[in-house]
Amino acid sequence: MSKNRFELITEVYQETAGQSLIETALLGSLFVVLLLGVGELGRVAYASIEVANAARAGAAYGMQNGATASDSTGIATAAANDAANLTGLTTTSSTSCVCSDGTSSTCAIGDCSASHIEEIVTVNTSVTFSPVIHLPGLPTSYTLHGKAVQKCMQ
Repeated sequence: MSKNRFELITEVYQETAGQSLIETALLGSLFVVLLLGVGELGRVAYASIEVANAARAGAAYGMQNGATASDSTGIATAAANDAANLTGLTTTSSTSCVCSDGTSSTCAIGDCSASHIEEIVTVNTSVTFSPVIHLPGLPTSYTLHGKAVQKCMQ
């Protein structure tokens, strides 16, 4: 006896009914893992931007005048205040001088008789960032760096 169309469709549906559920479960779990990875990548990117901005804030504080350019404690405080969401921020700063006409200077007053002294403030920041999710084959922590260089005319 031949089967009608309804019986054929019902038979095909019954053979593949569990396959859709398995595919959905596999792709759903893969999608969740992908979303978690994207979230972690976003956290690392945000922390990296914050470390770079902290270096800029420290350099902006240092370039206010000649006294603040050598105030490494104030520069570190300005950087830490800008990166309040990060713990363990390390800040180092250095200053150097050059004459505005391109000749070298020791930062002493009178070094640049025909031009102005340009004080250069360099601020380096770094922090160790640990992601919430640790994936095999990837490091358990990342060291993020920021650097800013600003000139201050005297």
